[in-house]
Order: sequence, then C-alpha cells, then structure tokens
Amino acid sequence: MNRHHATGIVMALAWMVLGFLALPAFAVVPISFTDTRYLAMPDEHWSLQHWRAFLSNREWHDSIWQSLWIACVSTLAAVVAGTLCAIGCWRVSSRWSERVRTAMILPMAVPTIVYALGIYRLYVDLDLVGSAIGIVFAHTVTGLPYVVLTVSASLANIDPRLEQAARGLGASVGQTLRWVIVPNVVPGILSGAIFAFIHSWDELIVVIFIGGRAFFTLPRRMWDGINDNLDPVIAVVATGMILFTLLVLSAEIALRARRSRS
Repeated sequence: MNRHHATGIVMALAWMVLGFLALPAFAVVPISFTDTRYLAMPDEHWSLQHWRAFLSNREWHDSIWQSLWIACVSTLAAVVAGTLCAIGCWRVSSRWSERVRTAMILPMAVPTIVYALGIYRLYVDLDLVGSAIGIVFAHTVTGLPYVVLTVSASLANIDPRLEQAARGLGASVGQTLRWVIVPNVVPGILSGAIFAFIHSWDELIVVIFIGGRAFFTLPRRMWDGINDNLDPVIAVVATGMILFTLLVLSAEIALRARRSRS
C-alpha cells in the first residue's frame, strides 16, 4: 500500500468518525417541520406551524437576547484577560509561567457540575445568585482556557527577537504589544473568541445553578421545555442553533484559509 492510499484511508476513517459524531444532531431539522404536537418526524406532510409559533413567542426572543449579550460580554472579557495572560506567560517563559498557564486551563478539566456547585456556594455568600455580573463572570472563567490555548499556540510561532528589535528601536512596552505582538496573534485571538462565544452560548448547568428566576438563557429555556411538554418548538430552536454554530465555524475556517494564503 503506497502513501497516497494510506492517506485516503485515514481521511475516509476521519470523515466516518466525524459523521458518526455530528450527523445525529441534524435529526432535529426534519423534526422542526413536523405536523404533530410532539417531538416526532413529520407524519403526513411537512409543516411550518412550529416555526411560526417560535417567531411569535416573546419568551423565546427574550431568551435569545439574554444568551446573546451574556455570550458577547463574557467573550470580550475572556479575550482580554486570556490574551494578556498568554502574552505574559510567553514573555516570562519560566517554570512559574507554565504553572500559571496550567491553572488557566483547569476549568476545562473540572466537570461543569462541580464548578457550578462551587461557584453557587461562593455566590450565595457574595449575594450574586441571579445577577447578570455573576453569570458573566462565571462564563468568562470557563471561556478563558480557549483563549489562553489558542493565543499561546499563535505565540509559539513568533520569533522573540521581533520584540527585542522593537524595544531596541525605542518602542515602549505598550507600543510593542500593540504593533508587534497582537497583530501576529490575531488568528489565535479570533479562534479563542469563537470557541469562548460558542461555549457561553451553549452553556446550561452554570445558568441553572446561579441564574435564579431572572435569567432564562436559550439553553435553559430549551431545558425547561423538554421537562414540561416536549414542545416541537425546541427542535426549531435547536435547528437555528446548529445553523448558527456552523456559520460561526465556517467563518473561522475561511479566516484561517485566508490567513494561510497571505
């Protein structure tokens, strides 16, 4: 077997695994057009009744707005903090910087339910349960690892002598950061922002614990709908979320392809 055939087999296996993992999620697309009053495939014909119900339901619109602004604010905070942390660890480049980087990615290793329980207990003492700043802070912490990892990967490709040259030519630390380092890690920053945004947009467990009765983000609204009556509108929302996620990931892939060509 030559190398070309081996590569083809590996690619075929990779696409099979990807299809096995991703295709079941697309089952909600035909369900969203069902003509029944419960979650099921279309019985006699395809119907738009549940799409119309979604478009006319203000509660779903409010949940989308809550998820959107929480995701945007927490992503912005995670990008700023994660980028600065990754650059700081890259500049110091010591044993302590590695420990700091490891600590920053710990939220990815801790089960979400454990993190939610811990932060709920803390928020009870701080009177932050049911507050917007509490949810934003929690999502910022869980979004940090994505930014730290992607920015650190971009920084690994930067020659440290670029910073030394900039400083040698009289640039201040701020100018070096703004005009030399940050432009070279933009792809990593954007990738981390996309993953942090998707994470916050889809997050459920933390919102259930600390959201109180004031915050019903889109995933929480879907969760309550499943527990109550299995409304097919949930399939409509799930279809929209899948399309939105695919759109964001496609934008990232296009950005990476454009960056690699330039």
